[in-house]
Order: sequence, then C-alpha cells, then structure tokens
Amino acid sequence: MPILESLVVESDAFKANRAAHLALIERFRQLEGRVLDLSGRAEAKFRERGQLLPRERISFILDRDSPFLELSSLCGLGMHEDDGEENVLGGGTIAGIGFVSGTRCLISASDSGIKGGALQPAGIDKTLRAQTIALENGLPFVQLVESAGANLLQQAEIFVKGGGVFANMARLSAAGIPVISVVHGSSTAGGAYQTGLADYVVLVGGRSKVFLAGPPLLKAATGEIADDETLGGARLHASVTGVGDYMAADDADALRIAREIVGKMPWMRGAETRRGGRPPRYPAEDLLGIVPVDYRKPYDVRELIARIVDDSDFLEFKADYGSFTVCGHAAIDGYPVGILGNNGPIDSDGAAKATHFIQLCCQSGAPLIFLQNTTGFMVGVEAERSGIVKHGSKMIQAVTNATVPKITVQVGSSFGAGHYGMCGRAFGPRFVFSWPNNRIAVMGGEQAAKVLTIVAEDGARARGREPDHARLAATSAKVIETYAEQSTALYGTARLWDDGLIDPRDTRRVLSFCLATCLEAEARKLRPNVFGVARM
Repeated sequence: MPILESLVVESDAFKANRAAHLALIERFRQLEGRVLDLSGRAEAKFRERGQLLPRERISFILDRDSPFLELSSLCGLGMHEDDGEENVLGGGTIAGIGFVSGTRCLISASDSGIKGGALQPAGIDKTLRAQTIALENGLPFVQLVESAGANLLQQAEIFVKGGGVFANMARLSAAGIPVISVVHGSSTAGGAYQTGLADYVVLVGGRSKVFLAGPPLLKAATGEIADDETLGGARLHASVTGVGDYMAADDADALRIAREIVGKMPWMRGAETRRGGRPPRYPAEDLLGIVPVDYRKPYDVRELIARIVDDSDFLEFKADYGSFTVCGHAAIDGYPVGILGNNGPIDSDGAAKATHFIQLCCQSGAPLIFLQNTTGFMVGVEAERSGIVKHGSKMIQAVTNATVPKITVQVGSSFGAGHYGMCGRAFGPRFVFSWPNNRIAVMGGEQAAKVLTIVAEDGARARGREPDHARLAATSAKVIETYAEQSTALYGTARLWDDGLIDPRDTRRVLSFCLATCLEAEARKLRPNVFGVARM
C-alpha cells in the first residue's frame, strides 16, 4: 500500500501562511467574542429576575462534557449598519447541534441578552437553515424561547419569509420529529406560534408569557387593558388554555424537565431502545390495599403508576389541565412507554389532553399503556357546552388510529364511551387484561335502573297515566341485579372481553412481557408475498 510522504519544511512561506491564518482566526474569534460580550452585558438584569443567561441555558440542557457544534455564529455581521456595534448579533439567536439525555438534538435559543432576543432578518434565515438541518437529519428540535418578536423596524425583510419558521415547525412534527419549546420569558405575536406549534411546551412560572397581542398592542388594537399574567401568563396556559404542558419553578427546572422529555422518548429509531430498568420504589403488594374493590370509591391512579414503573419515575403531561385524566412518560422494565390513567370521568379538557398525548407517543414511537378506570365521558349542560362530543370524538379517533402498540389493563370501572376512549377491546389493543375487581358495562347498574325508571315514568305521564311505582321498583331491582351479574370481571373474561385476569401484583411483570413481545414484532423484518405460502 503506497504511503504519501510529506516533503513540507517550515520555510519562511510556511511560517507566513501560518501567521496569516492565525490572524484570520483571531479576527473571527474576536467578532464571536463581541457577540458574547454584548449578550453578557445583560447579566445583572437576568440575575435580578432569577434567570439564566441564554448560553447558560444551553449549557444546562446539554449533557455534561458533551460536544456542541454551534452554527452560523456570525449571522448578520455588518448587515445592519444602523445598529452600530450591535450589528454583530448572530441574528438574535443561538443555534447548534448537541446531546440532550444522550440524544443528538438541534438546539435553538433566543439570544435575549441582546435587544430582548428580537429576531433580525438574517436570524430568520438562520432559524430556517437550522430547521432544515433538523428535518434532513432527523434531529429533535429544542427551542429555548425568550423573544421580543421580530424587529418591527425591519418587518419588510422579516414578515413574509418568517412564516416559513412556523411552516417548518409543522413539517418537523408531521415528519415524526419532536419539537420542544421551553418558554423562559416572552413569546409574543408571531413568536407565540413558537409555543403553540411545538409538540411539548415547558413554561416557567411567573416568567413565561404567551400571547398574540401583548398589553400595548391589545390596547392599541381594541382599547382593552390587561396585564401580562391575565392575558397570557404561565398559570393561565398551564391550567386553563392547555397551551403549556409542564410548569417549572425557574429556568434551571424548566431545562431539567426538557431533558427528561427527551430522555423518555424512545428516539433511537431502528436501535434497541430498552434502557436497564430499575424496580419501582414501592412494593407491588401495596396495590391490593390502595385500589378499592368497589369502583365507586376513589383513589389516585398515580399511586398505582408508582408501583409499576421503573424507579417510580413518571413525567406527568399537562398535570394542571384536565386533571381527571392522567397522562405521562415512564419506563417499564427499561421499555419507554406513555401511560394514560383515570382519576374520574373524562371531561373535555381531559379528552383533548389525551388526544395530544397519544399523538406525541405515536410521533416518538412509545407504546401506550391504558390503565382503565372510568365511569365514562362527562355529561351535563356544562360538559355539552364545552364540546365533550367533539373532544371525546377526537380522543377516540386518536386511540383508534394510534400507530404504536397499545396495551390495556382494566383496573376498575370500564363504563360507557370511556371504555372506548381508554382503548377497550374493540379499539385494537395488542393485549387487554383485567384485574379481578374490574366492572365493565354501558354504565353502572344503579344509573341504568334510574334512567329506565325516569323514561318509564315520563312515558306513563305522557299517556295520561300515573306510573306504577311498585312495578318500576321491581324492574329497577332486576336491572341492578342483572348489571351486577353481567358486569363482573369473570363474566367479561368468559366472553373474551379481555385476554385474561391477572393478579394486580403481577401487572408490571405482565406489561414487561407484553412490551417485549410487541417490540420484537416491531423490529422483525417481515417479507410479505402477494399470496400465502402453499404446500406443494
């Protein structure tokens, strides 16, 4: 094998070349340093607000001692001379590729130490390029947002092409590439879509602000007066609008949550996603005492989850929104999963939350575990006005068409359309098991008897007759008896409404075995023919 032999010697020309290169390197490093210095001048203001500086945020979210390849650090250099020395802006944003919880990600952070993170025209191009890199290379896109929005003095160079930033967010999500937004401060006007179009949104209590029109613009446009918190504060979006998925105490806590989100996604497509599982911190034996046999008695499904997931580690999704429906990421025996459980009926907010969460799990490839214990979808005037039919239908659509393995465990009541929304037998779970206390029916026996009694009484009166209360009472008692008999776990399992009854204490072991079975099937390369194999 011929080997090249270098003939270079350190001649005067060699030394001159080297010196020239070093001078050029020093020059662009000085320019990069000016960007850092300019952003760093705001340190006192950030510290007073209890915030991290933009580059500190990047440092916090990256894996320790891991590389970070910064992109387009001198974007916009010399393009806006009216800004004086501030023409070295990096476009108002910092972008690069680094590792978050072991996953290679594209990270974009508002450089809010410079003009509040306002985007310059070149910054739009930089963001579009970063998104293209993420899309072409399948990199989760993590945004650390705190921006005053577009520079209004340069709107003609920003507005039209700026729409591509939001279109790309939609394209990333549609391509199955997660978009995660951590909102450290203001996300205003068009910038609000940096939040609204993200798949996962982490808000900082007391700091995050998301609105299409801030108080000044609102007053100018409509005359309405509102403060930041009332108009679009973190608490509003976490508990009322559902725009926020996670609420953090401060910047560092928000970045911790973002790292957890990435860490809980089975992102390494085509590779083994199992990560050595740790046992729950609480014994499975407790389940027998925590969960009442009588479905009418409440308990917190999180107590159940704490006894089946690895290390009892559960990252809850939209905890303050639609709180009767509990969703979150966890792992079972090392397998990343999404879990849905019930703490009561499914209301409109809970159905919308579940729909969003199911879509996220389909996007990242996380199998879905349904811990079914619900009396159904919420009913009543308020429920109907809130769009329960619409939102419940969205949930059923999502459950039906989910593209990941689904496993259902019926741990309590499985009544009404809630049984459908929580992936009952008809909705294609790979496996469905029941605890022996499970009850499954169109509704509870008492409710069914009451409904039939009311209908019969109204019918009698409509015909001008007094209801026969004694006969109705007897019928009611029979209905309750029939429902009690036909809704038991034994009745259901005898008719293959499930794949068998399990001891509650075996739930984790059964789920682990089923997950392994499902994921082996996902990894197996099937070679379909246009015909079945025929015996010769």
